[in-house]
Amino acid sequence: MTEPERRLWDAYPTGAMVELGPDLPAEPAPGRTVRAEVVCRLLLGAVERRPGHVPAIRLRGAYLTGRIDVMGGTVDCEFRLEFCHLAEAPMFANAQTRHLRFAACRMPGFDGGGLRADGYLSMSGSVIDGEVRLPRAQISDGLRMNDTRITETDPQKWGLFSGALQVDAGAFFRDAEITGGVRLVGARMNGGLFMVGATLRNPGRMALDGQNLVVDDACELSRGFTAEGTVRLRGARVNGTLSFDQAIVRAPGRRLALQLSHMQVDELILALAEPPREPVSLAHSRLGVLLDPPESWAAELYLNGLVYESLRAAPPPRWLEWVARDIDGFHPQPYEQLATWYRGTGHEDLARRAQLAKLRARRPMLRPPGRVWSRLLDLTVGYGYRPWRAFMWFALLLAAGTTVFSAERPRPLKPPAERPHYNAFIYTLDHLIPIPTFGQRELWDPLGWTQWLAYALIAAGWVLATALIAGMTRVLRPN
Repeated sequence: MTEPERRLWDAYPTGAMVELGPDLPAEPAPGRTVRAEVVCRLLLGAVERRPGHVPAIRLRGAYLTGRIDVMGGTVDCEFRLEFCHLAEAPMFANAQTRHLRFAACRMPGFDGGGLRADGYLSMSGSVIDGEVRLPRAQISDGLRMNDTRITETDPQKWGLFSGALQVDAGAFFRDAEITGGVRLVGARMNGGLFMVGATLRNPGRMALDGQNLVVDDACELSRGFTAEGTVRLRGARVNGTLSFDQAIVRAPGRRLALQLSHMQVDELILALAEPPREPVSLAHSRLGVLLDPPESWAAELYLNGLVYESLRAAPPPRWLEWVARDIDGFHPQPYEQLATWYRGTGHEDLARRAQLAKLRARRPMLRPPGRVWSRLLDLTVGYGYRPWRAFMWFALLLAAGTTVFSAERPRPLKPPAERPHYNAFIYTLDHLIPIPTFGQRELWDPLGWTQWLAYALIAAGWVLATALIAGMTRVLRPN
């Protein structure tokens, strides 16, 4: 062994730090080079323990040649590298380890598929020029990648690739920069997921794929979090808060900027730093609280099937505008859900407006006769939610008829002794009410063009009565 390797070998039983230099070496150098073979033998127990001490590998400022490969092995000591340059990607696949720490190191990747760490895995401050693989890994004391720089340029790979990853004490990616995207499909983060200030780059593809992700505690994709590519959390479950507060998501050329459908979240904060230019999907999700200020609303949304208990950060009337941004054709459910929330918060008038907006949005889906009748119901009685409109039209027609028939008196049909006194107001009213009530219509015959006015009043009376009955029936029996 070389002198640096002998120092490391001798320091292992007591866990003493071996410092070969104060900074990261760019290339092998005398006095700072250690073979990975020596490190592997120590990790796998080549040196006996010393009573009264805890063995560990603690190495600083070294250049490691070869590959650290303990695949399938058991590492019963702490492994800590600081400011070390690894020539090849470490291989910890299917290994069982304790604490693993790569602090401010440089390496061409990392393979921890199936890793079982009875401690933490930390790569904070490191620069990794390749894929980090953690499929099926189980990490008991947390995953730490704060200030980590990962770059993977192969479009067939990910910057961070995992599936069914389990982290029991929180995953931390604060201020990390990951090129190539992050895949956390089926992962379980029992202590939360924190990507505050992180930047994920994968333009034209998936910046973050967290489909079926489960997070206990907070999921913070916030305060400077930036994604260049789609963020997909379809089917995710967050037992706490999912926050995009002051986040930026840009996905040019993609169908969606945020795929947040089929989720279950206690509180969703969508206070983005800028509104996404691509659509956002919340379809079929179940939310406790949705905090979504108008200035961060996407122009296009998918909302069918979304269920929530509370809406925050926008004045109640503006949520009607929010629902109207749904681009997935006409679906009654978003309007019904909004009306339910309005009623639950005591906004009965807004609930009626939501129902009215639903019927108006449905109109383009109808056939031409149905569209005509729908528009007529809207103009006359507001589908029953605006019955005062019928009385307004009734009053206007009554005033017009009274004026005309006062100036152009109809011809009497019976002698004066057999008819009551003529009254233009009552005569017009008798035409507007579908059922003859006051007997004026049968005793006086309009002359000339006023005959057409009389016919129009009769038709209008029937239309108003029918529309009012149909509208009220719709309100009283909406189903």
